[in-house]
Amino acid sequence: MEINNDYFNKKKEKAREIYSAQKTIYSPYFKTEIILNSDGFHHLQFSARRERSKNEQLFKLNLLPLALEIVRKSGTIQEYRKLLTPIGKKSPRDGSIKMKEVEYWGLVAIIGENKIKTRTVLRRIGDGNIAFWSVMLYSKRKNGNQKLFTEGIEDE
Repeated sequence: MEINNDYFNKKKEKAREIYSAQKTIYSPYFKTEIILNSDGFHHLQFSARRERSKNEQLFKLNLLPLALEIVRKSGTIQEYRKLLTPIGKKSPRDGSIKMKEVEYWGLVAIIGENKIKTRTVLRRIGDGNIAFWSVMLYSKRKNGNQKLFTEGIEDE
């Protein structure tokens, strides 16, 4: 399905306004503020340095308000991963990329008017702050574009 650019840009701008309206969200599980930074919003549009399809971007942008609500209300964590991951840009000297320990948490809830089972992913690099990272359905959509929960939460 071809998406009208004006429609897409309006949806993206509305999501950006919602996301940018606050710098943090308090998490009752972590008992701390979760950071809403540009990395999280960027990740809704790009994955592995490639732009997501407009359909996938719209899907994630439409789920964003639910994701933020999950962070506000969730008292439990359903998924956790800790990985050694390349972070940052390649060194101009030798092309290497620094490796850092990265933690991912998946918060799953049935939420919204339509009772959608949604997963919100939070991320922490090293001993930094916990930040919003992504949102997705917990299960596969009919057209199969959304990755399943059996995939790594760090990939989304």
